[in-house]
Amino acid sequence: MYNLYNMIFKRKSFRRFNNNLSLSVEELQEIEQQINKLIPLLQDVKIKYRIVKRQETTCKRGEYCLLVYSEQKENYLLNVGYILEQLDLWMASRSIGVCWYGMGKPDKLQYDGLDYVIMLAFGKGRPEEFRKDYTKAKRKDLEMIWSGEHIPDVTNVVRFAPSACNTQPWRVVCESGHIRIFRSTEVRSIIPKEKLPFYNSIDMGIFLCFMEIALRYTQYKFKRILYNEEMYDAEQLEIAQYTIH
Repeated sequence: MYNLYNMIFKRKSFRRFNNNLSLSVEELQEIEQQINKLIPLLQDVKIKYRIVKRQETTCKRGEYCLLVYSEQKENYLLNVGYILEQLDLWMASRSIGVCWYGMGKPDKLQYDGLDYVIMLAFGKGRPEEFRKDYTKAKRKDLEMIWSGEHIPDVTNVVRFAPSACNTQPWRVVCESGHIRIFRSTEVRSIIPKEKLPFYNSIDMGIFLCFMEIALRYTQYKFKRILYNEEMYDAEQLEIAQYTIH
């Protein structure tokens, strides 16, 4: 997982796929092997994966879809985002384009007793189709999402994590070796308000993945604390805290 830092600058969300390109049997096998190497955020949450042809879902992009099913425990959506973003970045290293497809419907809403959560649409891409200048990605100004001390090669990198409809719900406070991470509940989006907590919780797992990849790359050691994401009337909910040294 921690050798994926450079892919942060290459990956992008694919909106269009080249129908003339196709993944080989060997590439699909390599993807399945990589899935088995993904590191969970939570060890006690059951999760399963299925790779199906796009036509077996309502998805309109890509050649295949990775369908994710999970046990519904506390912070299971964080876990899904954290795990799948590893695969998103790894696929970029293999010139495989990925799109998080939140509104798609699978052929099965349950698999091995687990509930469907979300899918990744993916397909073969050309090297030139990936991001060349990550700073041109549309992201909130750093001052909007990060306050307090800055960490070189971390602070300005993690904000480029992908999120549902680019909502970027993360807010960070960094002081005296403690990084506190919050999810804003005041995000504006075309996503229906009642569905935002679902997708933004997945987004926060993606952000934690970016944070840990960046901290490891810069050789920080850290201790992580996760908080239960309770829904109450607050502008932001504390998701996690990292103590670094």
